[in-house]
Amino acid sequence: MKTDMHASAQPRDAAEAARAAFVAVQGKPFPTDIFTAPRLRWAVIGCGVIANQMAQSFALAGRSIHGVANRTYAKAAAFAEAYGIQRVYSSVRDLYDDPEVDAVYITTPHNTHIEYLRAALSAGKHVLCEKSITLNSAELEEARMLAREHGVVLMDATTVLHMPLYKELRRRADAGEFGRLRLAQVNFGSFHSYEDETSRFWNRNLAGGAMLDIGVYALTVARLFMESKPAEVVSLANVFHTGVDEESGFVTRNAEGQLGVFSLSMHAKQPKRADLCFDDCYIEIMAYPRADRAEIVWTSDGHREVVEAGEEAYALCYEAANLEKAVAGDSSSLGLIEYASDVMETMTRLRADWGVVYPEEE
Repeated sequence: MKTDMHASAQPRDAAEAARAAFVAVQGKPFPTDIFTAPRLRWAVIGCGVIANQMAQSFALAGRSIHGVANRTYAKAAAFAEAYGIQRVYSSVRDLYDDPEVDAVYITTPHNTHIEYLRAALSAGKHVLCEKSITLNSAELEEARMLAREHGVVLMDATTVLHMPLYKELRRRADAGEFGRLRLAQVNFGSFHSYEDETSRFWNRNLAGGAMLDIGVYALTVARLFMESKPAEVVSLANVFHTGVDEESGFVTRNAEGQLGVFSLSMHAKQPKRADLCFDDCYIEIMAYPRADRAEIVWTSDGHREVVEAGEEAYALCYEAANLEKAVAGDSSSLGLIEYASDVMETMTRLRADWGVVYPEEE
């Protein structure tokens, strides 16, 4: 039981939570059932927080990243030294040209993703790209087309798509154990100060706002359990004076009548909580972006069942492992991009309704 990590349910910064998760597994043997496909040689573009987490995740698995590129060479060199990375590229072009790189992990700001996706996919590299994978549906469709054209795999790194907990819950849902999904109610609230309006959270020129930063998690966890993507969307949003969405509430409904109810905020903390309501139970998932634990409350008698699968600390390992499985032909891993496309379509539609448009889209 992982009660020490989950029982307090106190809100934490995502980076702080990741650090605590890494500490919790120090000294423990790395699971043998995560990396099961043939190993790829990885390079990373960008040296920010999430790139550091990936390097630390690889270290947990006894693996290392092959190469790194960054806008600032000195930062890439320091990153390489910290994590024992063999190659530091003077440009991303050198990374793409390296025949020893099989897969690229893109961690740059999400308004730059499509530029790196075009080049990496065209160079014949498999790509795992951080959320939000692109700015909009048109960009994602272009990237998917390039992946098909060059015979490589494109994968969205949104953690919800990769955590074993969701695979286990979906297995049981698909088997009919829970009855039919009726409603998904999902919250995500972060607190980001107004003091620095140039930060990526509030900056329109960096594709800021709640939807692409946190809404992607909320929409993904609901979409995983629904029979089809939303057909109808109604919403209200408050737009910050910089032109990005600050908070919103929206409801979706698909062709099968399944409802999603969502609330997001960039300036008000709220639990990262997902409630999936089925005929025969509801499933409560706290801290759902990297969740490894859920509680099922059964309608018949109200008893609670705890389900645990995976480990929060290995969230980024699951992402990399799924790309390697997809390259090896695993159909389940290959299919994850379809969920990402459905989510991107909804996010694009909502931003259009709110008039949130980024410079690259004008």
